[in-house]
Amino acid sequence: MKNLSFVTSFYLSEYYGMENLKPLYFCIFLIVYLTIIAENVALIEVVYHEKSLHEPMYVLLCNLAANELYGGTALLPALLINILSSSHEISLSFCQTQIYAIHTYAITEFTILAVMSYDRYVAICYPLSYHAIMSQRIVKLIAFMWIYPMLAFLIVLIFTLQLPYCGRTIEKVYCINYLLVRLACTDTSLVNIIGLLSVVVYTIPQLVMIFYSYTHILRICILSFSKSKFKALRTCTPHLLAIIKYSFGCFFEIANGRFDNKHMAYHTKLFMSLYFLIFPPLLNPVIYGLSSQILRSRLVRFLCRKKLSSLQKRDELQRDINTLCCCTLSEVKRGVKGAETESCMGKGWCLVPFISSRRKLAV
Repeated sequence: MKNLSFVTSFYLSEYYGMENLKPLYFCIFLIVYLTIIAENVALIEVVYHEKSLHEPMYVLLCNLAANELYGGTALLPALLINILSSSHEISLSFCQTQIYAIHTYAITEFTILAVMSYDRYVAICYPLSYHAIMSQRIVKLIAFMWIYPMLAFLIVLIFTLQLPYCGRTIEKVYCINYLLVRLACTDTSLVNIIGLLSVVVYTIPQLVMIFYSYTHILRICILSFSKSKFKALRTCTPHLLAIIKYSFGCFFEIANGRFDNKHMAYHTKLFMSLYFLIFPPLLNPVIYGLSSQILRSRLVRFLCRKKLSSLQKRDELQRDINTLCCCTLSEVKRGVKGAETESCMGKGWCLVPFISSRRKLAV
């Protein structure tokens, strides 16, 4: 279908409530974005540098942190720019790009959480075979949880890209697919049906995997009554919290978009629309870091090691400066070549040749 659209940009109407407090909102969202980057990068860096954490569970956790960075970047830089903008407009191409990024983040997040539930299922139900099973499947699982969402949503987005648009107002602070479809000039029944079917395809397999995994985990723990099994079950706590938190965010987004929300306060609508894009990236590293004793201890050790390394570099720099200072100007003028001057020359920092060359040029 040929695109007959004459609309080249859209107006994001939900920025109206920020007009009087633009600097405050900008600072809040900037701090949130920097915190998301710092937390998730620190988590990835700790797992990467600590060889004892090179296990399937922590590799999957790194992928979750990478997706949090992807989701935060899909929203917050554009949000910060639009807060400072006076028009609050977004181009058609950028709107479509943001739709792809936000939706693929959401699907990938749920897929990673489903794969992590499978990892816990294998670890608790088949502890002796865990490393053998996961080492064979981890690469395939990682490829699946990134490639599947990217390709699956691309099929839906292709239908949206072919629509001509007549409306220009998007009642949100970011672009989302179903709101863009509403602005189309033509009949969107087919696109709406494909969108509903895609929601089923994107969620049902992950839900089945999560429920299957935790049903078997609970059954094994109840039947065995083993202390080690219940200790292993505690490793599922941060994962369950992540699933519950993300499910609340998805529910808020569905409720905010599908039901009449005109009676809601502005800040309530803003909170509900941003929850699943801000709070999982912000809280997941904290939840996993505080809940996992191994990860917490490795993080503290890693930070101490980096601090010690920086102090050692500072001490070395101070020693080099002190050595450099042994070649005083008075010694250079007198041509002193004592032990201290020789030590400076050994480092190539002595000022004697430099001054001498300048004297020759002056003559």
